Order: sequence, then C-alpha cells, then structure tokens
Amino acid sequence: MKEALYWEKKEGGRVACHLCPHECVIAPGRRGRCRMRENRDGTLYSLNYSRVTAAALDPIEKKPLYHFYPGTAILSLGTLGCNLACAFCQNWEIAHGDVPTRYLPPEEAVALAERERVHGNIGLAFTYNEPFIWYEYVLDTARMSREKGLKNVLVTNGFVNPEPLEAILPYVDAMNIDVKAFREEYYHRLCGGKLEHVKRTVERAARSCHVEVTTLLVTDQNDSPEEVGELAAWLASIDPAIPLHLSRYFPAYKMNLPPTPVERLERAREEALKHLRYVYLGNVGADNDTFCPGCGAVLVARRGYAVAITGIEKGACRHCGRAVEFPV
Repeated sequence: MKEALYWEKKEGGRVACHLCPHECVIAPGRRGRCRMRENRDGTLYSLNYSRVTAAALDPIEKKPLYHFYPGTAILSLGTLGCNLACAFCQNWEIAHGDVPTRYLPPEEAVALAERERVHGNIGLAFTYNEPFIWYEYVLDTARMSREKGLKNVLVTNGFVNPEPLEAILPYVDAMNIDVKAFREEYYHRLCGGKLEHVKRTVERAARSCHVEVTTLLVTDQNDSPEEVGELAAWLASIDPAIPLHLSRYFPAYKMNLPPTPVERLERAREEALKHLRYVYLGNVGADNDTFCPGCGAVLVARRGYAVAITGIEKGACRHCGRAVEFPV
C-alpha cells in the first residue's frame, strides 16, 4: 500500500477522493468505485502500488498508436481496477475482477524497460486497465523513466480530474484516449461516467503530448455515421491530424449484442475522413496503411503488426515533400 494523492479528510473518519470526477466520499474500511483506493483509519491508500497483473513487450501499434514511432516496441504494464463500468469491457478480468499480481516497484520497471532496449523498446506504456487509478505508481515510474531517456505512454479512458492530469502530463509523451461514444446518454447508461470530462482530457492532453483516440463501435449503440461524424468534427476542431481508431466490438463481459457489422465501420470511417486526415479500423483485419494527405502515397505500410516505413525520407513524404506530422 501507499498513501494516495489527491484526497482530503471529512467528518466521521470519511475521506473524499479527488483523483477522478466521481469524487468518491469513502467511509472507514470502504473503497472507492475503482476498488483500488481504500480508507484505512481516516487515510486514503492506493492498494495497487507496484502490483502488476501483466507485463509484455508489445508493438507500439497495439496500443494502438500508429503515429508515434511506428514499428517500434514498448514495454506494457497493467494492474487491477477501473473507474468506469463499461458493460462491454474487453479486459474485465483485471478491470473488475481479481487476478494474481507480481511485485514490480518503479525502479525495477524502469530497469526492465532499459534492458528491453535491445529488442527495440522505446519506453513504458501503462495500459490493459485504467492507468489513472494506478496514479501514484505511474507518476513515480514515469519520472524515473524520463530520467533514463525512455518514452512514457498512457492508454486511458481519460476520466480524470484536471489537477492530477496537469501534474502528470510533463512526464507523458503519448496518450491513446478512449472516447467511448459522443453521447452523454451512452456514457451514463453503459459506462458509468460522463463524456464532458473525457473531452476535457483530450483537449488538454493534445496541447501537451501526442494524442490518438480510439472509439469502440458497438452494434446499434454508437455506430451511426452521424455520431461518428460529430466525434470526428470535434477532434478536427482540436487538430485534424489526430488519428482516430474505430474498433469493432465483439461480445464481452455483460454485453452479448452481435459483433459490429464491418460495413458499418467502413461507413463510419468514410464519414470521419470528411473531417480528419487519418482514420483507422481495428479488429477487422485491415492493413491500415498511413497515406500522405498531400499526394496519397503510402508513408507507412502495415500488415498486421508488421510495419514498414516506405514513404518517409528526412521527415517528409519522399514523393511530394510534404512534412510528416508524426515522429518516426
């Protein structure tokens, strides 16, 4: 255990957690909605500090990050818990269940990441479950990682309060943020959260680090071209070069709707491309090449997780000379 950040004492031994917008008020002996922050005798503790459920060297594209050093690898770590309750959760075993963990303190995580440089590792990704409820560990590890010249990545639902977000952003190089849908009703009914807070995170993070956005299109729930078009138009108002990943839903956790029809994802992608330069499809077996917005030439060719940077030379398209909008 480690004493948590962002909380205050209340009457009767209760504590108020200010890490995320749920603003849980927690009685002695009880935990917040994320399950990983507990009031013990009037002090709020993080229960998952240095507790790792998964550690793997993944392709950076698996996060998914397509415009952040494509073709490299990143050491990915996850823990337990989540502050949302998505009915379709793909990683529900660790987000809402309890599985065995291993002890991996920050200094050992960074040392492991350094050893993996020989296999193309560029840093650490905090992923698999929600990294913001692992806040204390992620912050400590990211600080150490940055000192070693490693990159730090968060794969997050973006449901976090502004103050802790501001404190961690100086140590974050890239984020993939899940925007579950573009309707508050969807967030309330299927996720137990609010869209407005996630939008705020995307807008703020995009001013500080590389950002890509993922939306899981769930059959008959958030997969209309109209809604995806609104999402894409909003992202374009921040930066039309933000990559949007539209992923296919499959039945999981508490939801048994049929998988999203591929033709709906393709139609949604067409609509999103009216606003954004880069839109990719996930979970459909697509190759997902990156094309130059200037001349249409292939900049990065992808066949699954096999990546070839075929059309970039000295930071520009080798065919038309347009500057590439992402680090390689």
